[in-house]
Amino acid sequence: MFDKYPSGVLNVTVIEGRKLKDKDLIGQNDPYVELWVDEKYKQKTAVINNNNNPVWNQTFTFPLNEGRKHKLYLKVFDKDLIGSDNIGEAKYDFEELFNGQPVDTWVKLPAKMGLTSHGEIHLYMQFMRQ
Repeated sequence: MFDKYPSGVLNVTVIEGRKLKDKDLIGQNDPYVELWVDEKYKQKTAVINNNNNPVWNQTFTFPLNEGRKHKLYLKVFDKDLIGSDNIGEAKYDFEELFNGQPVDTWVKLPAKMGLTSHGEIHLYMQFMRQ
């Protein structure tokens, strides 16, 4: 019998973004995505300059411990000369990946009240048991 939250490795490919809310007064965003399962182990994509529909195609690996419920957290930022502006954030409950089937999905970046969107991020995720 499989454990509900098995140990293994989560592979996440950040494929692309679309319709990212523009945070720059002149030009378009210079977006990147910060993602994590554990706050102590954040990873991030490359910055794509001057693009509100960026393509990253970058894969990240997250080791998962058995017995803990996990979520994937995403924050999308606009890189500026000094600091970064938050474009949007989301979390994804990836429990459905534990059945061994990969998931190819668009994750919405809801506005604060959830009534509008700050864009979407296209993810491909797969879990491998250890």
